[in-house]
Amino acid sequence: MNSLIMRVWLILSHKSFLWILLFVNILGTVYGYDWYKWQLIITEPKFWLFVPDSPTASLFFCFAIIGWLMNRNFKLMEALALITLVKYGLWAVVMNILTLLETGSIGWVGWMLVISHFAMAVQAVLYIPFYQFSIGHIILAAVWTLHNDVIDYVFGQMPIYGELMKYIHQIGYFTFWLSLFCVMIAYLVWKKVIIKPS
Repeated sequence: MNSLIMRVWLILSHKSFLWILLFVNILGTVYGYDWYKWQLIITEPKFWLFVPDSPTASLFFCFAIIGWLMNRNFKLMEALALITLVKYGLWAVVMNILTLLETGSIGWVGWMLVISHFAMAVQAVLYIPFYQFSIGHIILAAVWTLHNDVIDYVFGQMPIYGELMKYIHQIGYFTFWLSLFCVMIAYLVWKKVIIKPS
């Protein structure tokens, strides 16, 4: 089992694979910002930075990958990527499953969002061995993440999910605790409680 894990890690950590991963994340980021275009049109410009949550998370990861390709660590980008990719990856999966339960169907687009966002969360965890952030970077990333929650649920800028908007208070409560859970993951990575393969 250990030899299999190491073989998989050799593939994941190879620069050729990182280039592919960067390309895929750039495409996903561009697609994500385009996806939010309609909501940005009806959003006050001062909130634009906080509306497209998932593509911004994958953008952080793009910068982290670029650092690894340069044999550097953009530590704040790594902390932001880990926390926000796991958060918004899982959040979107849950929202789409709730939409399925509420409406009976999410179509192929909904399932595409489930799969792609789950992959976002998975890739963030897979690259834990590369992260070199400090507690200071975690604090800054936590402030960004929780501030985004305030913008979303106090100022009403959360991603619009049609039938689920009537549950916005419950969703906001869930999102707050999901944010703290993801910050805790980053903290455990920093404390090396989550074991990194060598």
